[in-house]
Amino acid sequence: MYAIIETGGKQFRVAEGDEIRVEKLAGEVGDTIEFDRVLAVVNDETSSFGSPLVDGALVKATVLEQGKADKVIIFKYLPKKDHRKKKGHRQPYTAVRIESISL
Repeated sequence: MYAIIETGGKQFRVAEGDEIRVEKLAGEVGDTIEFDRVLAVVNDETSSFGSPLVDGALVKATVLEQGKADKVIIFKYLPKKDHRKKKGHRQPYTAVRIESISL
């Protein structure tokens, strides 16, 4: 059984036991988070697709880690003008483990 959920403007295909990184969510390590924006639930014999959401579907997950991704360097310059800009960015994320998928 797997589900397709939407969080942080992105869609994820998840099954029970999967560990994924999503955009930063509120919560401490060990807290339980519920994803109610479920777009599809696919079982061995049945499939449920929402328009846009599946009614009553819920995905529960446990927070494993709050962290920041690797640094991305942004470097801009203008040739022959002695103009340079260097910036770095680290995107915050939340690592979660999917515990259950229910309809």
